[in-house]
Amino acid sequence: MNIQISERTLHFRQPAGTSRGTYLTRHIWLVSISDGQYTGIGECAPLPRLSCDDLPNYRQLLQEACDDVAQTGRLDTERLRSYPSILFGLETAMLHLQRRQTVLFDTPFGRGEEGIPINGLVWMGSHDEMLQRIEEKMKAGYRCIKLKIGAIGFDEELDLIGFIRSRFTKQEVELRVDANGAFAPDEALQKLELLAQYGIHSIEQPIRQGQWDEMARLCRLSPLPIALDEELIGVNTPDEKNRLLDTIHPAYIILKPSLHGGMAGSTEWIGLARERQIGSWITSALESNIGLNAIAHYAAHTYGPDIRMPQGLGTGLLFTDNIAMPLEIRGERLWVIDN
Repeated sequence: MNIQISERTLHFRQPAGTSRGTYLTRHIWLVSISDGQYTGIGECAPLPRLSCDDLPNYRQLLQEACDDVAQTGRLDTERLRSYPSILFGLETAMLHLQRRQTVLFDTPFGRGEEGIPINGLVWMGSHDEMLQRIEEKMKAGYRCIKLKIGAIGFDEELDLIGFIRSRFTKQEVELRVDANGAFAPDEALQKLELLAQYGIHSIEQPIRQGQWDEMARLCRLSPLPIALDEELIGVNTPDEKNRLLDTIHPAYIILKPSLHGGMAGSTEWIGLARERQIGSWITSALESNIGLNAIAHYAAHTYGPDIRMPQGLGTGLLFTDNIAMPLEIRGERLWVIDN
């Protein structure tokens, strides 16, 4: 096998604001694996200051992993547990090479027979900016809207949520909120109680990760279902995963293959969660369309036909200079188009 690595910087159409800061650009590595007849492409995209493999020597680690695949012809998933974005990119490239097409799994979604329901993502911004974005998502027909909160002031965010609920019941529009760890532990429960009045589906990561006992307490007492996202980052072995789920026991876990162990590690997480009646869904992590395509096909393969739970796969329009892939959003669903 011949493997090549290239780098690209993508540019957001509008600033992507979170409680940890605002993204204007996104740096990614593309790996191309060729057998002399066909080439498979994957994306390695660690998130700055968040991914457990966002390391100064990332390029060297990626090269070493590629060299190992080139020499052995196989992907050592155990060796790459601690480098989820590298593992995910190589998994994608090898599946692409094996399948000889960008449809990585044989599913109704991959055959273009059904679309995957997705949430409409509303980034942090000023009150007026978020209000405009919410209205755009509702006009587009989304029945599940995810709001990034924790930056403009909690009262203003409650006002925005109240605006949605004044127009749509929880049966008409499902609301999810993502705090990205913005709440202080001593104020989190009170804020969760206020949010619960608006029929919120769930809240992602209300407090900063690493506070297992405090998060477990919130999960026991919160009137609002709690989903873990950042909490799963860096928890890479089965023993660690079991201990986290048994200690915190959230309502949901949210899997981003680039952050949570590639496809192999995400499948492991989902299986362990199911054993404990913990729900899950899959989202992208601001990858280009190459990563998004792989995640979408993985989600369809993992959850089977007729997915009901909206997935976090509506990120294909984020960049001005994205990479073309056969995906299309129609209404509130992501579809494969002519391959």
